[in-house]
Amino acid sequence: MNEKILIVDDDAEIAQLVSVYLKNEGFQTTVEYSGTEAKRLIRDCKFDLAVLDVMLPDCSGFHLCEEIRCHYNYPVIMLTAKGEDIDKITGLTIGADDYITKPFNPVEMTARVKAQLRRYMRYNSQKRDENIIDFQGLILNCSTHECTLYGEKLNLTPTEFSILQMLCENRGKVISSQDLFENIWKEKYFESNNTVMVHIRRIREKMHEQPRNPKFIKTVWGMGYKIEK
Repeated sequence: MNEKILIVDDDAEIAQLVSVYLKNEGFQTTVEYSGTEAKRLIRDCKFDLAVLDVMLPDCSGFHLCEEIRCHYNYPVIMLTAKGEDIDKITGLTIGADDYITKPFNPVEMTARVKAQLRRYMRYNSQKRDENIIDFQGLILNCSTHECTLYGEKLNLTPTEFSILQMLCENRGKVISSQDLFENIWKEKYFESNNTVMVHIRRIREKMHEQPRNPKFIKTVWGMGYKIEK
């Protein structure tokens, strides 16, 4: 493994602990303790994944996530304080792929990083072919993971693309949040988990969908989501 990972946390002990565990797995790590310097690195260097603490002394991890999403689609994992659900929702809304609550198990952190990188590498390594979904102006190339709507490219993260692809491949069927979560995140779903809902909202925003009357992704209350045939 030679993937480059950016770690941003003003708590040096936590940042170094994460770095040591990831280096032991063969990853290259860059550790920063301030948002200002991290922002410069994001602009000047190419990483394969970022681990961002929400609370930084000079700028929030949310701002850094937004900076990444302006230029790159590599995975972002947010570190949040225990019980701060609003941080989790905010992070997912602005384009984060996952979140971990402090205090955390470094082994779990490493597993989450590997899972996100596997998805990201699959997203970027497939060769172009004719595996295309074309539906009412929405076009998904499932090999290159490119998506356009009415000719305009949608800048979807790998996770967002996977959700949209699953819904498109099952047009006319209601897919529950549990099925979406367990198929895409490969983890057990809990009823209080609103990760899928936040990602659906983000996809709709990028598609410029009307929240109360979306054309593509319909909410079936109490059941899940579907795209009509």
